[in-house]
Amino acid sequence: MKNKILYILLLFSGILFAQESLSELLKKHNNESVPYISVQELAMPKTNAILLDARELREYEVSHLKDALHVGYNEFNLANTTKKLNNKDQMIVVYCSLGIRSEDIAEQLKKEGYTNVYNLFGGIFEWKNNDFKVYDKKNKLTENVHAFSKEWSQWLIKGNKIYD
Repeated sequence: MKNKILYILLLFSGILFAQESLSELLKKHNNESVPYISVQELAMPKTNAILLDARELREYEVSHLKDALHVGYNEFNLANTTKKLNNKDQMIVVYCSLGIRSEDIAEQLKKEGYTNVYNLFGGIFEWKNNDFKVYDKKNKLTENVHAFSKEWSQWLIKGNKIYD
């Protein structure tokens, strides 16, 4: 009996240690060409940034950060996006679920000459995990967050996971 309990504990601890950290995940998928901004820093009242949501429309409609502009990923259009931006020096924060797709969009803005562009570390998942508010398509507070996929949803700890 003791051996079975020990085996179960070892198996469980192995599973816990096998999970990749968010930092490791982002290092694997991003080249860090765009600086990160933390959710805590973005949430500070003095941080005045234009927020661009680089997720698909169905994800944005489930939940998004307050006043974020949907720019998408698969259908991202640089020309349409830049029409919504005032000047190339303004602070822009691009986010997605975790911070992978948003780096691609932020890179395009930087290549276009935008100088103050950041990638939100951990994306909307990290935002929600830190108890910051998200809004639905009617701009009402929601606990729902589009979880993108079963694989990626492991990094969303708080809120209701929605999968379409």
